[in-house]
Amino acid sequence: MQFMLGIVSWIRRCILGIDTRSMYERALLKGLKAGNDVHVMGECFFDLGYPWLIEIGNRVTFAPRVCVLVHDASTKNSLGYSRVGKVKIGDDVFIGANTTILPGVSIGSNVIVGAGTVVSHSVPDNSIVVGNPMRKIKNYDDFIVEQRKLMEQSVVFDMSYSLFVEVTKENRKKMSEELERTPKTFVY
Repeated sequence: MQFMLGIVSWIRRCILGIDTRSMYERALLKGLKAGNDVHVMGECFFDLGYPWLIEIGNRVTFAPRVCVLVHDASTKNSLGYSRVGKVKIGDDVFIGANTTILPGVSIGSNVIVGAGTVVSHSVPDNSIVVGNPMRKIKNYDDFIVEQRKLMEQSVVFDMSYSLFVEVTKENRKKMSEELERTPKTFVY
């Protein structure tokens, strides 16, 4: 069966020109550099024009629909050339959904980028940034201390409630009821 799926994949890609690999997989094949434990959720965009200009550290998560750009064609019509710049992402970074990372920026280590942020300039280590225009709202270490205190006072849901398993109907109900009492809590 696996052999047949491989043949079908080859036919789709090589004969029909249909590439079913994710954009992240294609970028890796074209030179994107990535460390260990990189998690890329659905519909993320990696600039396939120059993927070798993207470097990703260890333990980095891209939430859905993150866009990583390393070229800017706004000068193409006037100058005949596009601008390019490397994007470097450090270790232990979470990038929220619908974030756009522009060419020429570095994101340090221990960073959280909030959903919908436009990363237009470099982000220092140990930062939490949000918005458009992007601004730092908190130090990463302070945020983790605050969240740890909140977690100690909250109901914490174990692995049986996580994205990685099929959550039972009973557990869905328990989680929904708890979130009626407490608007936010923690899950493994």
